[in-house]
Amino acid sequence: MQTLDLIIIFGYLIGITAFGILFSGKQETTADYFVGGRNVPWWAIAMSIVATETSTITFVSVPGIAFAKGGNFQFLQLVFGYMLGRVVISLLFIPMYFKGELQTVYQLLGERFGDKVKMLASALFVVMRNVADGVRLLLTAIVLAAVYRSFNPAADASTIIIGSIILLGVVMIVFTFYGGMEAVIWVEVVQLVIYIGGAIAAAVVLIQNIDGGFSGAMTLGDQFNKFSLFDFGFDLSKTYTFWGGLIGGCFLTMSTHGTDQYLVQRYLCTSKPSSAATALLSSGAVVLAQFIGFLFIGVLLFAFYAPHNAAEYAQAGVPNSGVAATFPFLKGDQVFPDFITQHMPAGLAGLVVAAIFAAALSSSLNSIAATAINDLYKPFRPETTDKQLVRYAGILTVVVGIIQIIVAIIFMQTGESALGLALATASLINGPVLGVFLVGTFIKRVTQQDALFGMIVSIMLMTYIMLATNKVIDGPNIAWPWYAFIGSLTTLAMASFSSFARLIAGIIRHRFF
Repeated sequence: MQTLDLIIIFGYLIGITAFGILFSGKQETTADYFVGGRNVPWWAIAMSIVATETSTITFVSVPGIAFAKGGNFQFLQLVFGYMLGRVVISLLFIPMYFKGELQTVYQLLGERFGDKVKMLASALFVVMRNVADGVRLLLTAIVLAAVYRSFNPAADASTIIIGSIILLGVVMIVFTFYGGMEAVIWVEVVQLVIYIGGAIAAAVVLIQNIDGGFSGAMTLGDQFNKFSLFDFGFDLSKTYTFWGGLIGGCFLTMSTHGTDQYLVQRYLCTSKPSSAATALLSSGAVVLAQFIGFLFIGVLLFAFYAPHNAAEYAQAGVPNSGVAATFPFLKGDQVFPDFITQHMPAGLAGLVVAAIFAAALSSSLNSIAATAINDLYKPFRPETTDKQLVRYAGILTVVVGIIQIIVAIIFMQTGESALGLALATASLINGPVLGVFLVGTFIKRVTQQDALFGMIVSIMLMTYIMLATNKVIDGPNIAWPWYAFIGSLTTLAMASFSSFARLIAGIIRHRFF
């Protein structure tokens, strides 16, 4: 990489910081600060949703799926579930969001069950979102540090990563603090354009440097079965299958896009449910096209590096062979970054690295502040004025940003396996929280006590499954797409059981005592 690339990267970071500051002064009420005055157009929200659910991991890892030996397009089976989940949310949940003046999705739980369930769901969101986004900040900082070390190889890696974490964290804090949720959405619109543009630029450069161009790459991909799409086997331990993708992906999307404040807050920035549903459904089409594009980039990378021409490729992915399935790379997420930093022309390399940052700097700070203020603070201080709440939200945005910086630095010391464990831990709340929303929607006799029991049992079960899958303890190996499905049904079943047991106990007391 060259100096021009560095100028583009830091120009991007300075630009989005200034963009957020431009929105300062518009955030006079909590409705302005948390939901953009409910006047953001649906197409901007659709782009924001796509940018929000796309991370650095997505940008650099999905191409590695198709690149690997035996890799193919079966990842898209999960995206089909994402599409189905969006339809369910549009029909089931979005109409409920607009029955009142909600600023967080968990306020619905408070209206249905009471403050304890609402506060438990809110607290889980705050804790797990900070962990997940602290890890995401770390992974993005590692990319920035690698860029810097390409100019100064003698620099200490740990020091540069910590400096990168702080720099990226401060950028995120500043544009969120000044601009509120509306600034976050418009920054994400810009981010979407940048990272899609960066991915297209990388694909064009790849095609230009492959023997036979695009058609040659497609012929090679077909020869190595890269375009295989469906696996109809029913194996809970396998990540990408049709049933795991359709069912697991549907429930995962229902939890992340239907009951997680991080994404639901974007729907609340519109004025009516039809606009929110249009934004959500159209974002699904963009996500599908996006993942197809990233997988095609993986096939282009396979044609560019041509690992199949090496003698070692016969042993790639074979257990105990010492040759990774992503030969000549140790891991799939090293393939695309290597091409960007080593083979992209000056200027374009900087654009694509900026695109990686764009896929990562989707701020959750405002969503966490909204949840903490509305669900965890206001119940104890109902007399607080709206103006005071806006001030507290700004302070909390800074505090949460610092917490995510600290989380990133802590996990930097723990190693890669701990990162995987942290990301898995952050997904634990999806199923239990979705389950309590389904309980509230479909089972009227369930009380707050029953709902709390269901959530607690579900969290305990999902913790066990996650630890067993990651070989921390002995137990079943269950692929992560099934987590939200299992967690939500457990909450639903246990809350129903508790309600039924309470009913039977009441009948027995009435008849015999």
